[in-house]
Amino acid sequence: MRKGALIYNEESGRMDIRFGLEEYYGGLHCGDGMEVMVGGKWIRTRIEMDLNSKWYLVGVDADSLIGLPVKI
Repeated sequence: MRKGALIYNEESGRMDIRFGLEEYYGGLHCGDGMEVMVGGKWIRTRIEMDLNSKWYLVGVDADSLIGLPVKI
């Protein structure tokens, strides 16, 4: 498993995972599973997009996804 942080890629319009200064996952798609760190705990989830084209994590209440630590 690799650890990184969620970012938004404006070019692709997709969420992505940044592993290092210039190392990225390559773009996330609806249904992609991962674990995110919320409140000091790793939570298993998947990424989805709502009808307003807003990205969200199933079962995770977060104001912003940007910067959340992830394991994939």
